[in-house]
Amino acid sequence: MQDPRRPVSKEELSLLKDADAMDNYEVVLRLRDRLLQAGTVEGCYMNLFKGGVDIPALFIEQMAHVVLRNILDGSEDALQLRAAEIFFREQKATIQDGHVLLADLETVEMHASGSQYGSLGRLIVEAQGATAKANLDVLDRQNAALYWERESRHDTVISLTYGRPALDGLCRVMEAWIFHFLNIRVQIAPIRNIEEPRWAWHIGLDAEATAILNSLWAGEEVEAGRMRRILALFRLEFDEPAEMRNDIAGRSVYLALAADENDTVKMKPQNLILNLPLHRS
Repeated sequence: MQDPRRPVSKEELSLLKDADAMDNYEVVLRLRDRLLQAGTVEGCYMNLFKGGVDIPALFIEQMAHVVLRNILDGSEDALQLRAAEIFFREQKATIQDGHVLLADLETVEMHASGSQYGSLGRLIVEAQGATAKANLDVLDRQNAALYWERESRHDTVISLTYGRPALDGLCRVMEAWIFHFLNIRVQIAPIRNIEEPRWAWHIGLDAEATAILNSLWAGEEVEAGRMRRILALFRLEFDEPAEMRNDIAGRSVYLALAADENDTVKMKPQNLILNLPLHRS
């Protein structure tokens, strides 16, 4: 601890008698060395995806959390801050009365068996029960202040239904994320459908959305049940088309967020900065 940057040899690590502890130290030291080499959390985050990812997903999520804490420092928009949690915390998705609801997966699993938040868990896991509906706190403009009291508990829910303010909040966070890393201004808006039959570019915000968009773009038929996994669609426009690849400059970029077969949303925010059709590499 007195010299946190000091090199640690394999010989020193081998002195640890617990093999698991030795493996854990190796992982932590690998992350430390990557951070030192990059000089910033953002640089380390970007460099991770240029080669093989060799640190646990938890550390990547924590780096995204740190970066977003910096980006949104001073923000008073609770819905944006709650939407930003999608970047680094897995969510459980359900459809209730036509609304796309996202709840924190860890919280749902923790309380699904019944507790003071048991109704929330039962609603998300079983998607039924009038009592559960009545007790579920879905953040909206009117009750957004609840977030400040409970942000560390991760027990509030947002709706990504078209037209709801949390969806707009997610758009603003994605715009800020791109600008922070790339110094490029974009405008992102929710859409109901992709109207272009042969669009120029798309980005899946998670593995499932990427696979579905790829299939649709290739003209393949996607089974209706799988299509229902798409939770939200967006259109991204560059403020300066010259920032885009010459062959598609000025065209729209489409984004999608989806749940997997377990109704889990695992966003990959790195896709927003690595997969944009940029003029410069």
